[in-house]
Amino acid sequence: MKKYEYTDKKDTRSGFGAGIAELGKTHPNVVALTADLAGSLKLETFIKEYPERFIQCGIAEANMIGVSAGLTIGGKIPFATTFANFATGRVYDQIRQSVAYSNKNVKICASHAGVTLGEDGATHQILEDLGMMKMLPNMTVINPCDYNQTKAATIAIADHEGPVYLRFGRPVIPVFTPADQKFEIGKAWTVNEGKDVSIFCTGHLVWEAIKAGEILSEEGIEADIINIHTIKPLDEEAILASVKKTGCAVSAEEHMLNGGLGDSVAQVLARHFPAPLEYVGVHDTFGESGTPDQLMKKYGLTADKIVEQVKKAMARKS
Repeated sequence: MKKYEYTDKKDTRSGFGAGIAELGKTHPNVVALTADLAGSLKLETFIKEYPERFIQCGIAEANMIGVSAGLTIGGKIPFATTFANFATGRVYDQIRQSVAYSNKNVKICASHAGVTLGEDGATHQILEDLGMMKMLPNMTVINPCDYNQTKAATIAIADHEGPVYLRFGRPVIPVFTPADQKFEIGKAWTVNEGKDVSIFCTGHLVWEAIKAGEILSEEGIEADIINIHTIKPLDEEAILASVKKTGCAVSAEEHMLNGGLGDSVAQVLARHFPAPLEYVGVHDTFGESGTPDQLMKKYGLTADKIVEQVKKAMARKS
């Protein structure tokens, strides 16, 4: 299997900040909005270089979504930024009515997703957002895996016509994807090829899947590891091709099992190629306060848990 190494760790939200700063140079219609979280969303460079294209909405997320929808009518490309909890749960009605229903070209860019927000606790750790957003017609949903992929995704969505939900996080994690990558919306990335089990992973769990693949390889198990960075539209072709080769699968995500990536994979398999599928994700519960590492371990979002679920899936296959 291919070995992945890293020389740096960065937070994915900084990848977003770098991406939107680059967009400022090439896309004069890009406008950044935030709900009193410019620093947390790493907008400092964009604001310094393009102050006339920055709107501070204050702690008024619903208004920010409405302003963003209005800006699209004049040809602007608004990037509305805040924490994932506030970007979805707090303003779902405004997103549904003003953005998704009317198919407005708004980019909802959400940081601090999942339990890795850490010590801020359950009230700020949203684990339902992928499910909420993928259920909206017209909405594209993207969950990149590291700094470089988040930067590339940020740049790519500016050229995509229609509403987008871009999800990223707070903790520093390994940077292991190419800096010069081309991000293709809706096109899964094969991290490693294998014949024994398919691992479909997204966001922070991609690195955990890579570590799990190394553990499995030492035991003679070859994992087909697929990074599903685009939750919607889902690359069904890649999912089916992998499972037809391996015969079983595991999904891995920093999200509630209900409504997440695993649910989407299960639907594809149920319709086209029924096969054993096990899940790694948060079961029917809220998060809590703790360090990101503590919470990842407590909720089973680790390489060891992926290995455990792989063996369950393979046992069902045999």
